Amino acid sequence: MPDSDNKPERLQKVLAQAGISSRRHAEKLILGGHVTVNGEKIVTLGSKVNPHDQIAVNGKFIKKSHELHYYILNKPVGVITSASDPRGRKTVLDLFGDAPARLFPVGRLDYDTSGLLVLTNDGNLAFRLTHPRYGVNKTYQVWLPGPVSEKAVTQLKEGVELEDGKTAPALVKRLKPAMKGGLELLEITIHEGRNRQIRRMCEAAGYPVAKLKRVRFGPLVLDAGLKPGEYRKLNDREVRLLKQEVGLL
Repeated sequence: MPDSDNKPERLQKVLAQAGISSRRHAEKLILGGHVTVNGEKIVTLGSKVNPHDQIAVNGKFIKKSHELHYYILNKPVGVITSASDPRGRKTVLDLFGDAPARLFPVGRLDYDTSGLLVLTNDGNLAFRLTHPRYGVNKTYQVWLPGPVSEKAVTQLKEGVELEDGKTAPALVKRLKPAMKGGLELLEITIHEGRNRQIRRMCEAAGYPVAKLKRVRFGPLVLDAGLKPGEYRKLNDREVRLLKQEVGLL
């Protein structure tokens, strides 16, 4: 809820802070007519509410005070980054058997990608971490059929033309050369968040991805001892660094 007892806040922000959903999904709930304030349906984004207002989602009043939780997960391959799946596939939330609150993944890792994923019920932080304006860096280890040409590396660094426009410049490092026609390991850092962006960039450069793992998200680095499917709470310092990253502190 708002920091000040008397300060009005945008409705979608209050919903996110109450752990109802991410801020973007909260906007969809409002536009879809699922939210009422003091019994009146609100369908306009940007509407502000006061602390004493009674807010309901699908007829159920929200709790305005709650404890915030922050986790880091080593997402395994074969799990989708979603709260639920109509096809019955395992989701990242299925890995949390003892979650103390309703958590939401921050951003996405596709089905075949593993690595660092943040989950939280802090909708305001999640919104900023995924919004393009804040440009949070994401670093991946990328295995490609080698050897990868210098031309392709330069192309990845300078930006790749995709169907939805040219990508921003990326940081690219060679970590391990290909042995006897095997896979070469690169490290690629981007700040955009387009769908399947690393895979699409490498394919456009002529090198389909064989394996992809995210190892860094903003100030967070994937724990060496955190096995696929395992998770842990973020400590106070890590939460503070995340908030500093997007201007919340």
